[in-house]
Amino acid sequence: MTATSTTTRTTPAPATTGRGPGSFLRESSIIFRRQIRMNLRNPAWVVIGALQPVLYLVLFGPLLEPIVSSFPGASDNPYTFLVPGLLVQLGMFGAFFAGFGLIAEWREGVVEAERVTPASRTALLAGRLARDLLQLLVQALILVGLGYLMGLRGSPAGVALGILLTLLVGGACAAASNALALTTKSEDVMAPVINMVMMPVLLLSGILLPMTLGPAWLQSTSDFMPFRWIVDGVRDSFAGELATSAVLWGTLWAGLLFLLAVWWGTATFRKENA
Repeated sequence: MTATSTTTRTTPAPATTGRGPGSFLRESSIIFRRQIRMNLRNPAWVVIGALQPVLYLVLFGPLLEPIVSSFPGASDNPYTFLVPGLLVQLGMFGAFFAGFGLIAEWREGVVEAERVTPASRTALLAGRLARDLLQLLVQALILVGLGYLMGLRGSPAGVALGILLTLLVGGACAAASNALALTTKSEDVMAPVINMVMMPVLLLSGILLPMTLGPAWLQSTSDFMPFRWIVDGVRDSFAGELATSAVLWGTLWAGLLFLLAVWWGTATFRKENA
């Protein structure tokens, strides 16, 4: 009787192929489409996010009309002054709450399931940021369109630049919010942190009132607030003054904050215990 020898064969692991831009875009689009479907199932947050600056514009704008011309360096048009500030406010405060949804996804095991796939960790963040930026773009267009109906007179190129800076700010805040969400993993911890950050930003960035109205020490303090330069830059761009130092510094700060926040968010997604 001839003994039959069995040979154990090990299936070789598939060869690792290089991950090009196409893979990154495909993975990001998968995450983006899932996030969009989630938003469409519950669009209340999109409406609420757009409603707050619209209410500010409708209720606060008429109050500014008689006094805006007395603001140092302000335009004669109250909405050319108010709409840029509300745009930046929309980009900051709306995006800061993006991480709350990520905490819910982490609790349900969605984030862990995504991280065991070969998908790029940057794509996991980029897909979510694309959703946040699309939502912010729609809200910004609604706000600017309503501003034009109420009397805004802005340079088209300047308005486009202002919206671009708003998207950079919103992307930075959304990425930072996602990173903070995966770090804290708790709405009870994250909410006080956001409130603690939002209050000085709102007061020192000149969103509603120019910092030039305040005392010298307050103006000096606000000089160290990056969002103050972004707000001033968006206001100058709406007025058609694209070559001012405020536009330059606002653009540099918006780009730098975006890059730092994306780096932080990607690093957080890469952590095994995040």
